[in-house]
Amino acid sequence: MSGKPPARGARFPASLAQRGALAAPAPAGTLLRPQRPLHEAARDAARAVAPSGLGLDSAPVRQRMVQRLRADGVQCEPVLRAMGEVPRHEFVDSALAAQAYEDTSLPIGLSQTISKPSVVARMIEWLYLGESARARGHLGRTLEIGTGCGYQAAVLAQLSTSVVSVERLKGLHELAARHLHRLQVPRCRLVYGDGMRGHPPNAPYDAIIAAAGGDDLPAAWLDQLAVGGRLVAPARSPDGRGQTLVIVDRRSDGFTRRLGEGVQFVPLKSGTH
Repeated sequence: MSGKPPARGARFPASLAQRGALAAPAPAGTLLRPQRPLHEAARDAARAVAPSGLGLDSAPVRQRMVQRLRADGVQCEPVLRAMGEVPRHEFVDSALAAQAYEDTSLPIGLSQTISKPSVVARMIEWLYLGESARARGHLGRTLEIGTGCGYQAAVLAQLSTSVVSVERLKGLHELAARHLHRLQVPRCRLVYGDGMRGHPPNAPYDAIIAAAGGDDLPAAWLDQLAVGGRLVAPARSPDGRGQTLVIVDRRSDGFTRRLGEGVQFVPLKSGTH
């Protein structure tokens, strides 16, 4: 396996948690600076990152979300730490930022959504509980199918030596690229392409995770899973009435499969758009 594992407890650059912070009000009696010329204000506003909401940039807000995840049964501490590092409000529209740390999915455009924090945490926990990941202390080389707005890729980047994330919708691919670039997310490469094909150039992967569900898992994903690796993805449940998580481990003598929780994801589609 190439690359060094991320350091335990590694944090994003300080600017990531602090972006969008609102300045404290000036103390009484403080002389305010004179208003700048209009052209200077317009120039600086164009460069600035718009505030995302009162207090949303603070670590305590994210830690309250983590506490809820722990209370709901997520027990993998590395996953909880990663969830606490990533500012979810930076990945949603500013009009929805106040709901960013609630356990709810939110629209991100093009009829797609950002998954609930509990679903993101539980799926990544399934990945991390694989035998090889637990032995290494990290996910290794990770493939994500369905980049969306980039939030889950940012969480995965905290736990992986590298992340390749594939998105079939051009608009979302570009949106995620802007988010991850602005927040300086490390070890993450975005690919515009058909996620049903995986991404053969960087295979095999130690961990594969998908944010869309079909009738079954595409053969390409299984082919690109490394021996000792684990795949977690939604697929049609055995009764055909919904979706359930499918957890696949690849061993030297073949694949083992088990079923996890019931979930609800957007349909898995082929092609690009």
